[in-house]
Amino acid sequence: MADMKLCSVAIDGPSGAGKSTIAKAVAARFGFIYVDTGAIYRTVGLAGRRAGVDPHDTAAVPALLPGLSICFDYGPDGSQRMYLNGEDVSGPIREPEISMYASAVSAIPAVRAYLLDMQRDTAKKQSVVMDGRDIGTVVLPDAGLKVYLTASPEARAKRRLAELLAKGENVTLEDVASDMAQRDKNDATRAAAPLRAAEDAVRVDTSDMTLAESIEHICALVRGRFGLEG
Repeated sequence: MADMKLCSVAIDGPSGAGKSTIAKAVAARFGFIYVDTGAIYRTVGLAGRRAGVDPHDTAAVPALLPGLSICFDYGPDGSQRMYLNGEDVSGPIREPEISMYASAVSAIPAVRAYLLDMQRDTAKKQSVVMDGRDIGTVVLPDAGLKVYLTASPEARAKRRLAELLAKGENVTLEDVASDMAQRDKNDATRAAAPLRAAEDAVRVDTSDMTLAESIEHICALVRGRFGLEG
């Protein structure tokens, strides 16, 4: 980095837009910490599923929170590892079923409030690239750079399908598109911090961009905004 001033990059957008992959690459390019906030909500969702709690239950889910210890650190490769009560759950939280659990619990205001300080404290201590659905609007409203990353529903579904097939999941494009459409609706219509672009966010549509092009585009925005090299 050019100086010791902390830099914060907020990347929001719907599922399948490439947020996590791009944010991780951008963070690595500039030596920032990458924070996958979706993984944090997935961890709460996993806890709810294991407890047999309806993820839409606005009383039962918050009641679980005092008994949960949720934290994250980073592996040797820089990947974010999530821990639930001391257990590394980085793998289990990526199961397809947990996506809907995460979407449901993230709509509960008490859950969002519970996790807000964890996310903000990270950005107070180090330069970050943080991705999610309400980073620029709620979590880091003063972020130095806000990006709203999106792509067409078709492009997003195909990308997510490729990711799941690579992990050995037995899913179809129709399944993925249906689940994604439902999650988009849930995220955009929830009462607590709905998915939307911050007024000062730079909108980037990656539908016709390769992954490499998308990464370079965001890196250019970071260089221009913070005067960095990388």
